[in-house]
Order: sequence, then C-alpha cells, then structure tokens
Amino acid sequence: MQDLTNAFVELIRRTSTDLPGDMELALRDAREYEAPGSAAQGALDTMLVNQEMSRRLSRPICQDTGTPIFEVHYPVGWSTRALAAQIKQAVVIATEKAYLRPNAVDSISGANSGDNTGTEFPTIHFHEWDEDGVQVDLMLKGGGCENVGAQYSLPNAPLKAGRDLEGVRKVVLDAVQRAQGQGCAPGVLGVAIGGDRGASYAFSKQQLFRPLGDRNDDPELAALEETIKEQANELGIGPMGFGGKTTVLDVQIDSLHRLPASFFVSVSYMCWANRRRSMIVRGEEVTYQ
Repeated sequence: MQDLTNAFVELIRRTSTDLPGDMELALRDAREYEAPGSAAQGALDTMLVNQEMSRRLSRPICQDTGTPIFEVHYPVGWSTRALAAQIKQAVVIATEKAYLRPNAVDSISGANSGDNTGTEFPTIHFHEWDEDGVQVDLMLKGGGCENVGAQYSLPNAPLKAGRDLEGVRKVVLDAVQRAQGQGCAPGVLGVAIGGDRGASYAFSKQQLFRPLGDRNDDPELAALEETIKEQANELGIGPMGFGGKTTVLDVQIDSLHRLPASFFVSVSYMCWANRRRSMIVRGEEVTYQ
C-alpha cells in the first residue's frame, strides 16, 4: 500500500482552514434571516469574514482546532496499523505547520504532548468495506461544542420525557437550552437514540458527518429532525447566544438497537465552525471533498 502521509496532511489543512460549502451557504442564509444591524447578524458577519480570511491565508478557522476524529473506510488487504501510523505522522506534521494547535493533554499530569498525539489521540475509527478505494472522513471537534454535548436516560421525570419520540424531542431541546451560546451557535445537532452509553455517544457524532439538509430514511425520524430544528430556533438563543432566529442550522438523528432496560439519547453539538472533509483514494489518485 502507498504512503498517504502527505495526503493526510493536506486533508487536515483543508479541514482546518476552509468550511464545507454547505456550512458556509447556511451561515450566509442565516445572516440574511437575522434582523439588519442586530448582534446576531453582526456575529454571523464576523464568522463569514473569518472564514474568508482563513481560506485565503490557509490558517485555522478557529484557535481551537479540536480533537481530530478520523473515520477510515478501507478495502480488504490494507493494513490498519500502517494507516494509523501514517495518520498520526500527518497530525504531527500538521501541528508543526500550525494547521493544528497542540491540544493533546495528559489527563493526570496536565502535560501537553506538543504534537497532538497521545493515548487515543487523535481518534481513529476503522471500517472495512467492499469498495476498492479508501475513504477518510475527518472532523475537527472543538472543546466548546464538545463540552455542551449531553446524554439522557429515558424516562426523565423532571422533563416529563417518556420512552418515545416525544421524549426524545423534549430532551434534545433541553440540551439546546442548556447549551445557550456556549457551544458557539449556530450549531448542528447529531442525535443518537438507543445503544449503550458508549455506542450512543459515538453514533451521535457520526451523524455530524452528514451534509446539511440530509434527512433520515425513516419518515418519523425525518419529521423529528425538522421539528426539533424549528423548535430549537424558536428558543431565541441565536448566534453565539446574542439572541436571534438562528440557534441551530440542522438536526441529524438516527437510532440504534438497545437493551430493554436502557433507553439513552445522546446529543453531540457541533459549533458554527463545522470542520469536516473527506479524502478518497483510488489507485494513485487522491481527491478531496
């Protein structure tokens, strides 16, 4: 297998310095939706100027370049150990080039590794598939939005939320209300229904790789995505918590099987700097999306 280290560095650069097209368009649409001269519109203006400068100068969109989360889909015969080594080396190089801020801190000593590598850092998930090529999806998830993620166990008596989709709606809106502007709104919500605690959280983050506007194939979940988006925007939290009409840009929901005794709902919040990109390798050709 070929050495993809330099290709991974380029994937990191593109992800850190340039928002996906759907996110930039959503921010521009939100800017037009907010009241002229309002703090909400001003916050969105700043985000858009920041994005334009980051793209032009090839500098990180946000000072918190977050946890790199790689989802690697690979064909039979590829070495996951070699791919992991190349990804980690690319992360080191990207940190040296200032595409990433040194973010890997030892939880016991408080020491920063200085190169964004450490125990389970970066996060890498491997998925073997039947395709011939390799696809690598990368998300950079900052600390502010990660900190306002939430997990609920239904039923939830204080919220009067039962073990049904109405209960899911209630707890997800509660998570948005609690987050206020601390998640750097307007955000995107990834929601997982079911699973165990660990699988539920991981699956909620996977939803954040979906393009904006993508709706679940299950009509009930698709309708719930739209309902929560609408009702979250009625909370009036607005961009960066300044008030306004745009608190979330989209809601992405999916479900997992669960134990009869458990019913978890996990909410992963992604900030306006929704940094996600993909790299596809077919033979010697590498393309980026």
